Amino acid sequence: MGMIDPGLDPLYVLSGFCVGVLVGMTGIGGGSLMTPLLILFFGVAPSAAVGTDLLFAATTKTIGTVVHGVARTVDWGLVGLLAIGSVPATLATLVVLSRFDLRSVAAQHVITFVLGTILLITAVFLIGGRPLRDRYADRMGRLSGRTTSLCTVALGLVMGFVVTATSVGAGAIGVTVLLFLHPKIRASRIVGSDIAHAVPLTLLAGAGQWLLGSTNWSLLGTLLVGSLPGIMIGSYLAGRAPDGVVRIALGLMLILVSVKLLV
Repeated sequence: MGMIDPGLDPLYVLSGFCVGVLVGMTGIGGGSLMTPLLILFFGVAPSAAVGTDLLFAATTKTIGTVVHGVARTVDWGLVGLLAIGSVPATLATLVVLSRFDLRSVAAQHVITFVLGTILLITAVFLIGGRPLRDRYADRMGRLSGRTTSLCTVALGLVMGFVVTATSVGAGAIGVTVLLFLHPKIRASRIVGSDIAHAVPLTLLAGAGQWLLGSTNWSLLGTLLVGSLPGIMIGSYLAGRAPDGVVRIALGLMLILVSVKLLV
């Protein structure tokens, strides 16, 4: 299944476009939607879906970073703190994954289970993140700069492991926790920073997955035909969409997808 050749199938192009728009607007949706979409609807093997989606995310979010950079909605200090944690965690995860045959039936089942579990956690973050932030915003705002920085590095470490193993979490979990840790930073700037950090994270993880034989280049190219214009449009629209509605709708969708993967 992982060797599927989509050519320029309009459905793949449309899927890439829709995911690109969503990622540009909210920083969310790359792995959370694309990976399960490839597995459940296009019949791509889980390991190939993860490996291909990581490079898809790296390319797509590079364009998003340029747009957000021009709009000055990237906090490069925040990006650096995340990378301090995520880069070594990504390398360590790739070393562990290299010890296993990712194409085996057992590995495919494990990847699917872990992916479904992470999607369920992601949905909880999306739906419940804002009420928690509103409740604890004052308390989080009183944390020392050192404590906040250490928590941000720790978040990067967790993201490095989760994203490398499943391609999920760079957007939904990252944006939600960053908004929680940095309540004084505008949401659009958090989104831009998260997208910028996802570039080196997914590029490194995707390169590692490619070396492990988990990338479908033909599929990647077709998805990018749609996603590149999509993320430019979405990045331009960032902050203009009803954030709460988008997050709840996406969260409910992810619950359905995770149940489908786990059952």
